[in-house]
Amino acid sequence: MKTNILMKPASILLGSSLFFLVVLSLAACHSSMDKTENASAPKAEVAPMKMADSVKHYDITMVDNKKDPSCGMPVSAGIGDTAHYKDKVLGFCSVECKAAFLKNPDAGLVAAELKK
Repeated sequence: MKTNILMKPASILLGSSLFFLVVLSLAACHSSMDKTENASAPKAEVAPMKMADSVKHYDITMVDNKKDPSCGMPVSAGIGDTAHYKDKVLGFCSVECKAAFLKNPDAGLVAAELKK
């Protein structure tokens, strides 16, 4: 029984030593990361970007079609891109639909339901 009593303090000492080493190594890693980040070139000031400048807004009055020529979606639901074809401005719900239209524009023009 005496061996069990002597073993408990040794295991507690070993466990707490292991915990201390882990905490110490994590703290050392964190401080070396800070030094690496500070050693890099100074950060330039970046002006905030205005989202309104980069977003395109298309109105249904700008286009000559009622439906997206590729997928058939009504342009009144939203226009993501446009294309000029045969003196017409066509609205598309997405860039992907525009790309599909440009592969065979004559077939898509029939499906566009042009305004009169």
